[in-house]
Amino acid sequence: MRIIFLLALGASLAVSVSINQAAPFADAVMDYNPGALRANLASYTNSSSAVGEPSRVTPGAWGGPVDPFNPPYLNSQLLAVGTNGFLTVHLQTPAVNSPSNPHGIDFIVFGGAGFSITNGDFSGGGITDGTIFNPRPGSVSVAVSSDNQTFYTLDSSLAPVFDYLYPTDGSGNFNLPVNPALHGEDFAGKNLDGIRALYAGSAGGTGYDLDWAIDTQGQKVHIDSAQYVRIDVLEGSYEIDGFSTVPQVPEPATSVLILSGLGFLGWRVKRRSQD
Repeated sequence: MRIIFLLALGASLAVSVSINQAAPFADAVMDYNPGALRANLASYTNSSSAVGEPSRVTPGAWGGPVDPFNPPYLNSQLLAVGTNGFLTVHLQTPAVNSPSNPHGIDFIVFGGAGFSITNGDFSGGGITDGTIFNPRPGSVSVAVSSDNQTFYTLDSSLAPVFDYLYPTDGSGNFNLPVNPALHGEDFAGKNLDGIRALYAGSAGGTGYDLDWAIDTQGQKVHIDSAQYVRIDVLEGSYEIDGFSTVPQVPEPATSVLILSGLGFLGWRVKRRSQD
């Protein structure tokens, strides 16, 4: 009976690791004000569009797989925030400040940006010069909180503007950030395969590091984790398709300990059944 209990305990530990990594997306909108939107975005105010996994496919007759040349564009996929507007979301899995995360990125924001096609081939053989078509001029502020009460802004000198680089690739991993050292010119002359090679398995999006947090005095603040993200649009109109966190991978020693323990317990059960 003791061995069975220990096996169950070990299995529950393994399952808990899996559960802790589940659903690393925004699961609720806490607050939303569309602000002053561009006229063509007036209907992009369904706040549920910013919840859940970002778009992998655009539905409808004119839809298809989402990729850096074919970004999401429907009002069922994108939520718009304009000048003086704001959005606050709850992350089902908190963003954890960890330097071991790829490129130090802790969470990602996905928008509706796409790479320009410069060779005129829109049938699948497009090549980009690295620029974004219909860019969103303006400015935004991104802030984070652990309790939806006290928010810390991410330093604007470090935090990039979302809905720009890097356009979404629905075939990639939404929880893996693109290398933020890549610039638009790095994608010049690249086709879809070339873009995906630079993405290295990522689904794109704009990455943010909790280590960029500052207080109202502009002083750096250390935040261990954040479960709320607030977007304030200071000027312009931006589109949001979703948020994701970079899941925490168990420390190697912990993983080995759990697996070793399960293996040892299995061996004990086998030996007892043979005795």
